[in-house]
Amino acid sequence: MLAIIGGTGLTRLATLAVAHREVVRTPYGEPSAALVFGQLAGREAVFLARHGHGHTIPPHRVNYRANLWALKDRGASTIVAVASVGGIRGCQPGDLVVPHQLIDYTSGRPHTFFDGGDQQVVHVDFTQPYASALRARLLKAAAAGGIAVADGGVYGAVCGPRLETAAEIDRMERDGATLVGMTGMPEAALARELELPYAAICVVVNHAAGRADSADQISMESIAKVLESAMDRIHALLTHLAAVAA
Repeated sequence: MLAIIGGTGLTRLATLAVAHREVVRTPYGEPSAALVFGQLAGREAVFLARHGHGHTIPPHRVNYRANLWALKDRGASTIVAVASVGGIRGCQPGDLVVPHQLIDYTSGRPHTFFDGGDQQVVHVDFTQPYASALRARLLKAAAAGGIAVADGGVYGAVCGPRLETAAEIDRMERDGATLVGMTGMPEAALARELELPYAAICVVVNHAAGRADSADQISMESIAKVLESAMDRIHALLTHLAAVAA
């Protein structure tokens, strides 16, 4: 079953024919919201609003472990995450990007299910953080729907909720990051620990700090407008994804 994690701008999936909602309790606390089950393009799917249905949970307070555990426990076999990001290099506001790599700048977030105690020490391979077959499926769905997406990007995951300084973005660009967002980690790593194929669709909502029209200040109003204009393409892409055979 396809699971979709919605980020800023996607607190509900309008194209999902809802069958039922379920509040899930986990060993790691409560997920961000109830899981919403239904049909997408005639196939079973489940949706979870990462920041809660009222967008009230900031990135550093998201219970990533509970979210991923709940989806796995209720039958998810594949996860596609939608996230809004800033563009550092090679992209423009409004672009959709399917990243292929990431750099983790976060700290202070519970980032593993293998947390010691009576458990064995477990190390998961994370060389390729996004599932290649699922990325290919996303790109195939975009082509089928005539939706322009960029194949590849390096997601720099930061803590938030504040936006970055221009100097921080300069450092991230030197490191090789082309996108900056606040929710990519530990979400991707937790999915890998649960052996859930995971990929992301990033909506570039602004130039990152110090770049182009964000040289002196980032406009929150502009971000909201870009998000609103991108949601139709996101819904269409997810619908085509559900229709494309795994």
